[in-house]
Parts: sequence; C-alpha cells; structure tokens
Amino acid sequence: MEKDSSLKKMSETPVNKLMLSMGIPMIISMVLQAFYNIVDSAFVSNMKSGGEDALNALTLAFPVQMLMVAVSIGTGVGMNALLSKSLGQGDKERAARVAGNAEFLGAVIYAVCLIFGLLGVPSYIRSQTSDPIITDMAVSYLRICCTMSVGIVYFSVFEKLLQATGLSLYSTIAQIAGAVINIILDPVLIYGLLGLPELGVKGAAYATVIGQVSSFLLALLFHIKFNSAVENGLRYMRPSGNVIKAIYSIGLPAIIAQALMSVMTYGLNMILRFSGNMVTAYGLYYKIQQFILFAAFGLRDAITPIVSFSHGMRDRKRVNAGIKYGIMFTLIIMAAGLVGLELFASPLAGVFGLSGETEKLCISAIRIISVSFVFAGLNIAFQGIFQALDSGLESLVISVLRQIVLVLPVAYGFSLLARDDMDKAWTVWLTFPIAEFISAAVSLVFMRRIRKNRIEVL
Repeated sequence: MEKDSSLKKMSETPVNKLMLSMGIPMIISMVLQAFYNIVDSAFVSNMKSGGEDALNALTLAFPVQMLMVAVSIGTGVGMNALLSKSLGQGDKERAARVAGNAEFLGAVIYAVCLIFGLLGVPSYIRSQTSDPIITDMAVSYLRICCTMSVGIVYFSVFEKLLQATGLSLYSTIAQIAGAVINIILDPVLIYGLLGLPELGVKGAAYATVIGQVSSFLLALLFHIKFNSAVENGLRYMRPSGNVIKAIYSIGLPAIIAQALMSVMTYGLNMILRFSGNMVTAYGLYYKIQQFILFAAFGLRDAITPIVSFSHGMRDRKRVNAGIKYGIMFTLIIMAAGLVGLELFASPLAGVFGLSGETEKLCISAIRIISVSFVFAGLNIAFQGIFQALDSGLESLVISVLRQIVLVLPVAYGFSLLARDDMDKAWTVWLTFPIAEFISAAVSLVFMRRIRKNRIEVL
C-alpha cells in the first residue's frame, strides 16, 4: 500500500527542508501569539476609565491562564511525540489510540477548568487583593476565560495532532485566524464599537475565548479533512492507563516547564520589589524578548515530531540530521535576535515612554540579558530533542535549572548589591547569561549520554 502523503513527507523529505517547512509556520504562529498578547494589554490599558485597574486585574488572572495553557500544551506535546513515534513504527492503531486518549484528556482538563471557573475564581482573586474594583474586574475576566476554556484546551490537542503528522501549516492557519479574530474583537467589545455595548475587561475575555474557539474549530476541521494518517472514532477515546501514562511521561516535563515561566517571573518580581523601576524594566524586557524566544519555541515544536518520528523508524541518520539542523536553525534564530536587540535596544525601550531611570534599566536589561540567547537557544533545542527521544526527565531538569535553581538565588545575591547602590543594578541582569551557560553545559552532558543509549543503538 502506498504511504499516506503526510507519512511519506515525514519519512522521505530531506530533514533540513522538512524542518523548515514545518518550523516556519510554527514560528510565525508563535511570534504572532507574542504580538497579540501585547496588543491585548494595550487595548485594556487605554480604556476610558479604570485602565490601570484593568491591567492589574489581568495580571492577577495571568497565572491561572498560564497554568491552563501549560497543562493543555503539555498534554499535546506528550501526545505529539508518542503519536509521531507510533507512526514512525508503522503502528497506526496505537497512533489512533494516542490521539483518542489525548481527546479524552482534553475533556477532563476542560471539566476541571469549568469547575474552577464556577466555584474557585473569587477565592483565588481575593487571596491577592482586597480592592473591590480590581477584584470585580479580575473575577469577571477569569471566570469567562475558565468556563469557556474549551477552545484553548482542544486547540492545543489538535494543533499538536496536525504538527505530529507534518501538517503544521494547517495548525498555523488556525492559530493565525484565532489571533486575528481576537485582535479585531478586542476594541469592538472592550470599547463598545459598531453599536455593541461597552464591556471593558469582560470584552477582552470574550474576545480571547472567541478567538480560541475559532482556532479549535478550524484545527478540528483541518484534522478531519486532511489528516489521513490518524484514524478517528469514539472507540479510540476509551481511556487507556498505559497510553495516558506514556503521554504524561513525555508531557509532564513540558507542563512543568511552561508553569515554571510564571513561577520565575513571580519570584523575580518579589526579589526586585525594592525598586519599582527595576520591576517595570524587567517586565517590559520580558515582553520584548518573547518575540525571539517564541520563535525558538516554534522551531522546537518542529524538532520534536521530526526526531521522534525518525526514532520510531529506527533511522539513525535522520535522527542525527534532525538534531543537527534543529540546533543549527535555533542558534541562527537566537543569534539574529541577539544582534537585533543589541542594535535597537534604545529605540525599543523608548517605545514605552519610560522615565529616565527606568529606560536606562530597560536598555541595560536588553543588552545584558540578550547575551544569554545563544546558550538559551541550545537549551531550547535540546529540550525538544530530549522529549523526542523519551528523555522527558532530562528536559525537566534543564527547565528547572535555567528558570528556577540558577535564576532566583543568583538574582537575589546580585539584588543585595543593587539595594545598597543602584549603580550596580545592572549586575542583576547577569543572572540570565550565567543560568543559561551552566544549563547548556548540563544539556551537553545529557545529550552525550542520550546519544550513546538511544541513538547509537539504532
């Protein structure tokens, strides 16, 4: 029997061309995601009244939103790697059961989000603020995002399903469509344009979930219409303990890695709270760097299915090619980001209309932290490779090192210098090059061991 076109593409297309054809749509999708996150905040902050309170409300809701995304994407990542490997082994029955169990897990995740949205949101918000206006805004916003989270949960599943079978262009189209819908609806619903009522933060929430549901429905349509590599049916959704365990043996580290980003940011805000200028400077830098990091994440999401599929085929040559080109392309992205931020640090900081001291701190953050990009690129690429080679634990260790263990204690130590002398505040930014460099060294040690135990035996 002739191979399905998507399987033929995964098994026969030269790896460098395959990685570019799969990676470029994912990169565009991720960069757009970073863009409309900033636009979303800009619309809310420019409300006629209560813009600052609305931003505070969205900030309080952010950790729960990131947790929903982390669990959904992590489940998709585990399904992606396992399904790609099953298809590489020629086991379409197991691939269908992996996809079906991921769909079942999506229902479980949504049920938990729904219950929390109905019962847990007020208590969660009140644990962080006593301001009644901010509380009301945050509860309204987060309740909508949780109770209508079916879009983000299931888009994460079907996005990874399409990516696992080489159909990443379709997942990107679905992502872009949802993002565009979100951006269009934001001012309409927030400000009450086109004769609609002015909904404020509720409008931002509705724009978000409508965009997410649109992405999910498009991804589902593309999967049913074009994804002939994976069979569909209710019988495949019957939960299997072995399949679910296998999904989360790969996906759990990805969930934790995503969640650690919020933990790291919260911890740094606590460490830097002695200087509001430093908190603002780091927060703005974090938004700027997302464009480069998210591009690397998009390529990482192409590395994982390519290497995993080749590993399932037991094709050592294609596995090695996937590792080689994955690292090379990621380093190119990060090097370009480094050069761009170094050249345009001052104009980028100036866009936000910062005060003199805050602008100075933001420029120093851009120029110093960006030095870590090359090492960060290695770590991001290796995490995708580790996940593809059934080495989720190693991927998790790198995440914990580069976002918690080597960041918070080191940043705290440098912050003690800054407390006594703000002229030394720039030393805090050294934390990131140090953390990424050490983590990259550990990644290389892990890669050497994984190559010996999982690649050379093929």
